Amino acid sequence: MTPMQESLVAKHAERVDAALAAIARRGYWSAYPESPSPRVYGEGTAEAGKAAFEAHLGKRFALGQPGADGWVAGETSPYGVDLGVSYEHLGADALIGAATAALPGWRAAGPRVRAAVCLEILDRIQAGGTHAQDRALEAVAYAYAEQTRHADTAVWEKPQGKRPPLRMEKTFTPVPRGIALVVGCTTFPTWNAYPGLFASLATGNAVIVKPHPGAVLPLAITVSVVREVLSETGFDPNVALLAPEAPGEGLAAVLAVRPEIKIVDFTGSTAFGDWLEENARQARVYTEKAGVNMVLIESTSDYAGMLANLAFSLVLYSGQMCTTPQDLLVPADGIDTDQGHKDVGELAADLGAAINATIGPDAQAVELLGAIVNDGVLGRLDAASARATGAGRVAVPSRPIGHPAFPEARVRTPLVVHASEGSPEISGECFGPVSYLVSTPGAAGSVTLFRQIAGAKGALTASVYSIDEQYLAAVRDAALDVGVALSENLTGGVYVNQSAAFSDFHATGANPAANASYTDGDFVAGRFRVIQSRRHLPG
Repeated sequence: MTPMQESLVAKHAERVDAALAAIARRGYWSAYPESPSPRVYGEGTAEAGKAAFEAHLGKRFALGQPGADGWVAGETSPYGVDLGVSYEHLGADALIGAATAALPGWRAAGPRVRAAVCLEILDRIQAGGTHAQDRALEAVAYAYAEQTRHADTAVWEKPQGKRPPLRMEKTFTPVPRGIALVVGCTTFPTWNAYPGLFASLATGNAVIVKPHPGAVLPLAITVSVVREVLSETGFDPNVALLAPEAPGEGLAAVLAVRPEIKIVDFTGSTAFGDWLEENARQARVYTEKAGVNMVLIESTSDYAGMLANLAFSLVLYSGQMCTTPQDLLVPADGIDTDQGHKDVGELAADLGAAINATIGPDAQAVELLGAIVNDGVLGRLDAASARATGAGRVAVPSRPIGHPAFPEARVRTPLVVHASEGSPEISGECFGPVSYLVSTPGAAGSVTLFRQIAGAKGALTASVYSIDEQYLAAVRDAALDVGVALSENLTGGVYVNQSAAFSDFHATGANPAANASYTDGDFVAGRFRVIQSRRHLPG
């Protein structure tokens, strides 16, 4: 360990200890304040960040990666801004060659130094977003805990009666699997990439980051910071590499099946996630795919609070979250509330009013809705709206909103469609601002439908509203059976599509929507193996 590395370990020791305590306690803890206030991050920080972003526009983003064979570009912001940023392109051989050469030194650093380097990287990242950084730190903490679960060395002594004991000295070294591939997504490029990226770095692997073509810049900035810190601390910067692809190249599929790739992290479509699980047999594959998130509404003692909570969950980021509710399951004969009995039609009207109240004036609405990320999401929304309109099944209509600062941004309010338990659209994910108000035969029928859909298609979240403890227990049992995280009677400032690092496990790995969880021991333990050496000691 060099003096600089020793200094870095000392600098971050307290935060490592705090993160280790947090993953054990599961209470609230955050290392990175989410408030953007200048009192937290300093005067002028927001302006400096905007200037730094604008400085990239229309420029080449040079990382100095070896073996580059050209430049790729074409990235456009969901807000309609053509970034004009171009990135170094490397083929699979160049990426794997550079990563392979960088591995030995990073492996030799050991868990303590690697954790400290990772924390230094996180401290320097601002564009990653505080929740992404917390998820990254959580992964580092789990990685450190798993690698240091037992002693590094031990003296083994076996009594031999009257003869001298057998004595051996044993050394146990956490050894990374090799090269990891992180395949980024377009909607939350840092939040979804950071757990895998930092879990692999902390366990000693080199990492190739293959960003989504529509969201390269956030991960390019991340990789640039990673490489900068690696260089400063005496490591080969090619421990981390950016792998943007040319149009139609399919670089993720090429890399994923290379024998040198030993770990794959992926967030995105079920089709490609299933393909990775089936074809990348040489690697440990961690996937978060699509699911059908459901809310079971049986009764409530806070009708206004329930509506406000559901409305915010549907509005946030235009429903472009893997945790957004899609199917709202309601008994066909309505629900009992503190404001009297409500039939399905009344519930639909009141939910529409709550959505309008949540989004408020258009200038405010765009801050909650964000922008539609791509043509695929917009196409699904338009198609669902056309079908529902033609069938007279629109419960809450969607409408476009003009963005005052970004006229090319495509902003839409949520669409809610009336459906029945037999409607085919409720059994598959419709990613984006589309939800279904599903009339079921009764409260028990909602539980049966939840079991069927979540069991077959998977889900990342589920929610229930009821004042009946027996019904809550039945839904709880169903959620355990189908392996879905459950929220009960959310009426305040916590929403079903939000999860808190160090406390909530994002996804469970126990249903078809995901085979891993952010973050638990299983998410990190398969990224390394413990290799021992042993030698005799004098008796």
